[in-house]
Amino acid sequence: MFSNFIQGLLNSGGQAQAMQRYAQIANKVNNINPSPLDTIYPNNAKVNSPTFEKVLQATTKSNFGTLLLDPKLKQVQANIVNQNIQQSIVKPAEQPKTTALQEAIAVQTNIQQPASKAQILNVVSQISKKHGVDEKLVQALIKQESGFNPKAKSKSGAMGLMQLMPSTAKSMGVKDPYNTVQNVEGGVKYLKSMLNKYNGNVILALAAYNAGPGAVDKYSGVPPYKETQNYVKNILANYL
Repeated sequence: MFSNFIQGLLNSGGQAQAMQRYAQIANKVNNINPSPLDTIYPNNAKVNSPTFEKVLQATTKSNFGTLLLDPKLKQVQANIVNQNIQQSIVKPAEQPKTTALQEAIAVQTNIQQPASKAQILNVVSQISKKHGVDEKLVQALIKQESGFNPKAKSKSGAMGLMQLMPSTAKSMGVKDPYNTVQNVEGGVKYLKSMLNKYNGNVILALAAYNAGPGAVDKYSGVPPYKETQNYVKNILANYL
């Protein structure tokens, strides 16, 4: 629908001027920042680089995994920083007396006062920086996994904000999966390990978080499971 300004020109007989103005506006809109998917697929929709949606639609159970072996598609970075940079980001001596983590820990001691979403986001920010993972990616994963519900539990037994399975929680040193700080710490550590395993490829790391690295390795890409494919697609939609 045309804007009131352009519609006014049409109604007053200035159709040619209105169409010219509309074309200018459309051109400006098209030249605004490139699609976020360009960060994953360079030259998206310009030089035969498929969008994630097209990858899903164009694949079959037998070849879905192999499509993500394209070297261009594996060049996905996840803001992973090296150890020296991590140490410079968070130093105990430089932390304020009361941090978001400390506030969240205090909240956890009061069962009647669960952590608010704002406090959860603060915890996510602190822990994401600690492990060198993009906090927006962690936020998108938590939204998909639990809808920011620290007490969420799935039928399969996954627990808390980042839906840690008992074995995963144990391997990450999480004693109380329903504790906001412990859950996010364990979940981010596990996500970071998947990002490292797949050289920063967000798509493969998310697929491994959902279906397990064994399934990703078996199919050399995103497994041909509808649940996992939708899982990855939904997180990317919220992340990008």
